[in-house]
Amino acid sequence: MKGESLITREKREIEARGDEDKSIDPANLEMFEVARRAGIETVFDRLERQEPKCPYCYTGVSCRNCVMGPCRITAKADRGVCGATADVMVARGLLRNTLGGTASHVDHARHVALTLLHAARGEAPYPIRDEAKLRSLGRALGIEGAESMPLRELAERVALLALEEIGATHANGGRWLRMHATQERLETWSRLGVLPEGGMLPVLEGMHRTSMGNDADPVNLILGCIKAGIADGFYGLHLSTDLQDVLFGTPRPKFSSAGMGVLEAEYVNIACHGHVPILSEKIVEAAEALQEEARKAGAKGIRVVGICCTGNEILERQGIPAVGNELNSELVVATGALDAMVVDYQCIFPSLAQIAGCFHTKLITTAPIVKIPGAEHIEFEERRADEVAKEIVRLAIESYRQRDPGKIHIPKFKTEVVAGFSVEALLEVLSKINPSDPLAPLVDSIAAGDIKGAVAIVGCNNPRVPHDLMHVELAKELVKRDILVLATGCAAHGHAKAGLMKPSGYRLAGERLQRVLKALGEAAGLEALPPVLHFGSCVDNSRINQLLKALAEKLNVAIKDLPVAASAPELTTEKAISIGTWAVALGVTTHVNPLPRIMGSELVTELLTQKAEELLGAKFIHSPDPRESADMLEEVILEKRRKLGLAA
Repeated sequence: MKGESLITREKREIEARGDEDKSIDPANLEMFEVARRAGIETVFDRLERQEPKCPYCYTGVSCRNCVMGPCRITAKADRGVCGATADVMVARGLLRNTLGGTASHVDHARHVALTLLHAARGEAPYPIRDEAKLRSLGRALGIEGAESMPLRELAERVALLALEEIGATHANGGRWLRMHATQERLETWSRLGVLPEGGMLPVLEGMHRTSMGNDADPVNLILGCIKAGIADGFYGLHLSTDLQDVLFGTPRPKFSSAGMGVLEAEYVNIACHGHVPILSEKIVEAAEALQEEARKAGAKGIRVVGICCTGNEILERQGIPAVGNELNSELVVATGALDAMVVDYQCIFPSLAQIAGCFHTKLITTAPIVKIPGAEHIEFEERRADEVAKEIVRLAIESYRQRDPGKIHIPKFKTEVVAGFSVEALLEVLSKINPSDPLAPLVDSIAAGDIKGAVAIVGCNNPRVPHDLMHVELAKELVKRDILVLATGCAAHGHAKAGLMKPSGYRLAGERLQRVLKALGEAAGLEALPPVLHFGSCVDNSRINQLLKALAEKLNVAIKDLPVAASAPELTTEKAISIGTWAVALGVTTHVNPLPRIMGSELVTELLTQKAEELLGAKFIHSPDPRESADMLEEVILEKRRKLGLAA
């Protein structure tokens, strides 16, 4: 069976791991022993018990899309019961994965748009914090009078347009896509027949085409993946980021800290975990309002910390410390110092309820689509946002009274972080060097080779890969080679904990990149810019496209010709697959590791790793080794530089 040797090798490697092979985060390494003594099972333990993996699932040659199956491709059966080949099964499975990611982000965007609508109508206690961004969106969306329209009226118009874009069921949408895409890409996607007119339609269409008895052309199914990825990028990521900036403010650089050491034993500690800032922003407000109640309970006050992408959201806007990423979440509870973990949706391990049950910690679910047995569910209603947030914080204060001091173990590891580099913030820094043409210093540095190129390192943690190792070691390799790194999502947490997001980290870069970081940092009033720039949460990958579009239009070239690349080096979720597909659709070659379940089809593998470049100007590449991955990404950048006539 194809891929079986890879499965055997991975099984052997996973089962042979010691603690030091599971994570490079020193806090995790310390907490493994604490968890073991307490009899707590973590994601790393459960991974070992899942070995060996099913070779059919691992390579994608299995199908359960109808009840004639489940089917799999074997030596004696080269087709499923319906006649689907290995190529069809793999392509169909990959499309369903991509659709899952697109649905997650588009539903996130719908949630934010509804919140903006309620806020505009005075039905929810959310002020408009970035009027300039709202008016800019209004103009770009073609709303007449957007410059002078009353703020709430404009917010309502924008929110209604956003909801219309998300739910478009025929060719009457596309404003958000056309607002953020380059003309060259619009023409390319139109020519390929993958131009989505709305957010929900590609998901509806894709689920239909992958059901039994429909699309059996693997090439057409992969085009469906591209269409879904594009929908994710513009109706999921861009729309979410745009409206979140309107509601909560466009990020500007903030000093904060990262690591489990941000927890404090004398405080009520509340962790916000998940993805949407609609809840976490209100938890931050409520915590500030209820500090005195916490002091009356015997604490010094309330400490809010962030996990995963909602952690990035409150870090970049409020400077709230980041306690860790997805693979830290269980061990953060195991510190015994967490009084409540408040979650919304996406990347929430069901195991958290079981671990919280070993301590006084309250796991509080808040979304109607995320309920976990053993957790306390408090429905978060935007119309009652302040009231519900205070109820949650008071529950955490009450939980603090139940603490067992003998169970508290907080690792001391934490480091300084500068977070919140939106495109607007970056342009403000650049404008201090060249007020009349802010992009010029960046373009000049790229042309001179002081910045060889840029790589976006994004996405998840996967316990099949030593935790944070690929994120951190890949970034170190790239910046050493004068390649700037932008980071989002759980990757950004990994970089922050490793010291790659503090100003003094610029010394890890190559000499030429160091000079640029030093000059830009001094313009921003810092010692230097960090070598890895915190660009926010997973939906904030849209900011990277915003920057690429601005550079491409300034240079009058296509995005596919820019010396840039991307990497999701610890890929886990369907969301990472849809984001990566969007990146390739933009023309950005993207490194992924581990591979999605495609190895059972040579045709699909060839389409994604070779033929895609002919159609889109970009492809997927793969390596499990950070240095080899850096070599591959650097070669992509050098080839782009050669084609632009720039010195290598």
